[in-house]
Amino acid sequence: MYTEYYGLVRLPFEMTPDPSFLYLGEAHREGLATLVYAVNSGKGFVMLTGEVGTGKTTLLHALLGQLDSTTNSAFIFNPRLDPMGFFRMLFEELGVGPACGTKAEYLLALNQYLIEKLAANERVLLIVDEAQNLSTEMLEEIRLLSNLETPRSKLIQIMLVGQPELQVLVDQPELRQLRQRIALRHHLRPFDEVESAEYVSERLAKAGYTGRGIFKKKALKELYRVSEGIPRLINNICDGTLLLGYARQQTSLGPDDIREVAHDLGLVPKDEVENRDTTRGDEKPGKPRRRRRLLRFGR
Repeated sequence: MYTEYYGLVRLPFEMTPDPSFLYLGEAHREGLATLVYAVNSGKGFVMLTGEVGTGKTTLLHALLGQLDSTTNSAFIFNPRLDPMGFFRMLFEELGVGPACGTKAEYLLALNQYLIEKLAANERVLLIVDEAQNLSTEMLEEIRLLSNLETPRSKLIQIMLVGQPELQVLVDQPELRQLRQRIALRHHLRPFDEVESAEYVSERLAKAGYTGRGIFKKKALKELYRVSEGIPRLINNICDGTLLLGYARQQTSLGPDDIREVAHDLGLVPKDEVENRDTTRGDEKPGKPRRRRRLLRFGR
């Protein structure tokens, strides 16, 4: 809707984890380096944590894009499974078949598959996303997979990815064996203020923007304040603010616009929007500007 108005060739703040829009802040750069190193060096268990919306899934897709054809990966994104359901999904992801009737049969077939891949100098990587939702039983089942090994190497590498609650879950006394198996951990923090501004600028550029800047400096500072540097919130706020600017035919967007959209998203209280500095164009200083509501269309 607003792409042509702002000279864009595509939407810059979509919510899909598109690696072509990946921006590597310091924590994200360290996170990706950790994951790549873990896979290439066969570290066994790795854990990646981060708050909701900090870009964990996007980082995983970036990792998968860097792996070569000798790495066979299984990406399990729905961990609310019983053991048999988990093994069925794992086999489908790896292309191992047919389905088995018992857990013992699954383990025997998986062990044979892993030995064949090792003989062919290929790696096998299991990524479990949203792992904070795993039951203690399923975490123990996954730990037992790490027992599939030779005297010299692990047959399967396992990556647990989830929200900070995953760390709390793993730290339970009954999971101490799993905790001791985790060789590398990384916590993905939100962007700082500089990274937030760079993130917005880079996504606009990748979407085709060549102008001097749609968002004013004060708007970017306000964006960081209300989003706390969380990429998903930055995307939501920027997308809504661009739509607001298009509806009002504004070529540049300020902090008041950011606050208005943030309020609509439930991120700031109403009084922050009502106490805005609204001197614009030919309006008289200090005269409150009527707030025009924007019809928001789903997309």
